[in-house]
Amino acid sequence: MSNAFLQISNAEKVSREAIPHLSFDEFRGQALGLVTNGGKIVHYFAYPDKDKLKLLAVLRTDKLFLAGCDVPAPYPSFTKECEPFHLFEREMAEQFGIHPQNHPWLKMVRYHPNYTEDASDVFDNDYSQDIPGNYPYYQVAGEEIHEVAVGPVHAGVIEPGHFRFNCIGERVLHLEIQLGYQHRGIEKQLLAVPAKRLPIIGENIAGDTTIGHSLCMAQNLEALTGGQPDQGARIIRTIALELERLANHIGDLGALSGDVAFLPPANYFGRIRGDFLNLSLLICGNRFGKGLVRAGGVRFSLSDDIRKILNERLAELRPEVTHVLELLFNAVSVRARFEECGTVSHEDADHLGLVGPAGRASGMAYDVRGCFPTEHYPHMSIPENKKTTGDVMPGPGSGMTKFSSPLRWLNPWPPSPWKPGVSARAQPRRFRLQAFPWP
Repeated sequence: MSNAFLQISNAEKVSREAIPHLSFDEFRGQALGLVTNGGKIVHYFAYPDKDKLKLLAVLRTDKLFLAGCDVPAPYPSFTKECEPFHLFEREMAEQFGIHPQNHPWLKMVRYHPNYTEDASDVFDNDYSQDIPGNYPYYQVAGEEIHEVAVGPVHAGVIEPGHFRFNCIGERVLHLEIQLGYQHRGIEKQLLAVPAKRLPIIGENIAGDTTIGHSLCMAQNLEALTGGQPDQGARIIRTIALELERLANHIGDLGALSGDVAFLPPANYFGRIRGDFLNLSLLICGNRFGKGLVRAGGVRFSLSDDIRKILNERLAELRPEVTHVLELLFNAVSVRARFEECGTVSHEDADHLGLVGPAGRASGMAYDVRGCFPTEHYPHMSIPENKKTTGDVMPGPGSGMTKFSSPLRWLNPWPPSPWKPGVSARAQPRRFRLQAFPWP
């Protein structure tokens, strides 16, 4: 890559003066060049700087790169030449009224007025009216096509969202999801609340990713202030992050079991997910890990008694998880529904930059824990755990690998250090994708 972009490291601060400020043509050419040649977009966004709007891009190969520029008028869309930019440009249009000219499918990401006082609304919405506003759903033409609308009100505890299916019989040709029904404007809130409320808001961005988001915030604050947690705190943070990941993957497997009407593993996984959540409760007094991670370290240490209970319960859970996985994936009726379902080719996954389980299901080996490690992950061996079929069904052994690796790391841990020093330090891995806030 051209040296016009600055190479940076994960969870380290960068002075604004050190960020290359390029002309728009140079910025556009280099960003498109890197992504079209196999690089990936970590983040691309607009932000106000005094009386101007600026763009900033964080891109990756096996390294991270950073550069910015002023927003031009007019702004020619990157998406027309390189599709992975599409959602980032849609968000910039929504937040700052930046109209990406010739964007092939410009529509809202959420549903809220833009943040600027003098920019007109790109989507021509009246936000005093209920969502969805002027939202052009994708349509499939034909006499045999039927369109099914689901939500925004759903059974259970998931957030509101509208799903629009285009089907022929039982074959789903297209699914479009519209969110934004409970948009809280957290990015704006973070700029307006007292500093002591920042970690509370951060850990409540998403109910199932308390540790992932609070760790992002802590690492950003630590990088900006120069504070560093000790090794004991890093180990406890890593344990908490893996427990959160395990609980969510177990929950997803239970949901998949319910989706194909195989109720025994759905019920088993629901109970086992609760067991993993209770391990977080054991550590910090909250099943979702709230209140554990703070800038500078953690708020709870692990006593010898707690560590003993953790190891005992993890030893009990491993054969239970193995048994239920075998029950699920050895069932012929389940395999018939999972195999060749929702297939995404490796080429498409690579082109779109898929990460997390969706990326690895299509042969993408990228895992932020191994590629840009923080906390205790530099001392661990992260398995690639990839498969190539691109469907719902895990490859041989990969379903168990997802769980056996973290269970092996967590049980047993080395005898020391366990107790962090005095507790009042991005891109940690969420359970489905990477989180990348920008301070």
